[in-house]
Amino acid sequence: MVDPAAVIASALGAGGALGLRDSASSAVRDAYAALKALAAKKLASRPGADVVLARHEEDPGIWRAPLLDELEKAGVDRDGDLLAAAQALLALADETGTREGRYFVDARGSQGVVIGEYNNVRNVFRPPSAD
Repeated sequence: MVDPAAVIASALGAGGALGLRDSASSAVRDAYAALKALAAKKLASRPGADVVLARHEEDPGIWRAPLLDELEKAGVDRDGDLLAAAQALLALADETGTREGRYFVDARGSQGVVIGEYNNVRNVFRPPSAD
């Protein structure tokens, strides 16, 4: 199962990093523009979400969590077109990662999950209470 918000946020981050470069292919730039437009349309009903989307483009590291929150609240899990656009962009931006299944994550029922690369996390798991 795919976490749609995480895939969309990853694609927006990758597209922003690649799509704004002169060296990016026209296919990447076009796919990024299409994804960004679909995301903006989906988030249009959420007050302030347009700011989060714009700030995410400027600094995806800091604005990823707020963008994920806005995407989830906007119901992106019910928007196949937006997810398909994100997966198409990721396929162009990171062909190897896409082939390896990097953007297809199922973390249902998991604890302490970190998705991405170069993360630094400290987890402490405690046994369930006897209540």
